[in-house]
Amino acid sequence: MTKLPKIYTVGETTVTRVTEMVISGVPPEIYFPGTWDPSFLEANKESFSEGLIDENSQLIVSIGTWVVKTSQHTILIDTATGNDKNLPLNPDLANLHLPYLERLQEAGVTPEEVDYVLLTHLHVDHVGWNTKLVDGKWVPTFPNATYVFPIKEQEYYSSEVSHNKENEANFNVYEESVLPVIEAGMTETIGPEGGKFLDIFTFIPTPGHSIGQMSIRLSSGDEEALFGADIMHHPFQVMRPDWNSMYCEFGEQARISRRWALEYIADRPIIYFSTHFPESSAGYVTRSEDSFNWHFI
Repeated sequence: MTKLPKIYTVGETTVTRVTEMVISGVPPEIYFPGTWDPSFLEANKESFSEGLIDENSQLIVSIGTWVVKTSQHTILIDTATGNDKNLPLNPDLANLHLPYLERLQEAGVTPEEVDYVLLTHLHVDHVGWNTKLVDGKWVPTFPNATYVFPIKEQEYYSSEVSHNKENEANFNVYEESVLPVIEAGMTETIGPEGGKFLDIFTFIPTPGHSIGQMSIRLSSGDEEALFGADIMHHPFQVMRPDWNSMYCEFGEQARISRRWALEYIADRPIIYFSTHFPESSAGYVTRSEDSFNWHFI
């Protein structure tokens, strides 16, 4: 029997996780270059849930999409990696053949029903299902949607400035997964200061992981949630916000944004919807003396 996706309620909206893939065996010393401390696991083994590391003490991470439904709209937040992508500098994510659209349908969504695709930033594992390959051409996967993303991200990744060593994993991503929806006239951009969208969403600048990344706040009724994009890649960063992942392009700014998010949601009934955390990918942050703790829901 297929396990139905868990549905979260935020005010008058529902939120559902659609996981594209789960990756285990990720070496923490590579994922957190220059900062990983092997003693961290032993010192904190009582503080975190199962499912964060595998039997070899390697990290477990995931990639996926959040589906938000209101009485009027169906909204996707980020679109994972995509199939058939030509990523010569990122072979681990190239030429995938994953049942993402089938999983989306299990969550009650067909591509035609999607009204908006909100993109926190334009990295490979957040924009891939913007497009699909049809007869050798990249076409919008969600034909009736408006794709919304920060203008600063578009300006950077459409320019040669982004063609650098720190951004190798995203080589060819803009051309295959972003440009086709722009050329189709299906996009709307968010200015550098962020701002409200559809009344219930607010784009909040949280750069560092990428040059113009924005988190997205959902406010409905008296309840609130935060889609934190890649402010954090793994729950270990809740406990150690000074740790950047190997994918953070602007390190010091990434730490500032991470600290802001943790301070904002700590000890408040704000669900944090992550992109890459394992298990449910959703939870709460609480304080513990001078640090933070993570609790899955």
